[in-house]
Amino acid sequence: MAKAKKQNFEESLAELEAIVERMESGELSLEASLDAFENGMKLSKEAQAALTAAELKVQKLTEQQGELHLDEFDPEA
Repeated sequence: MAKAKKQNFEESLAELEAIVERMESGELSLEASLDAFENGMKLSKEAQAALTAAELKVQKLTEQQGELHLDEFDPEA
């Protein structure tokens, strides 16, 4: 069996939102809800890992002369 392609953060988040909407709608059976929940938890863990990796990368990139300088993120910049 081929390994599934790993989604990027935005794709995972969009799929997670779709799962939540389907579950909240009540259209899923109990078994389908459990499957959706399991998939949602997997996506959530993957998204959290991606965010943690991005945070570590930013920290490493802002490290200067052996000291860590955390800069505030400015989305307008």
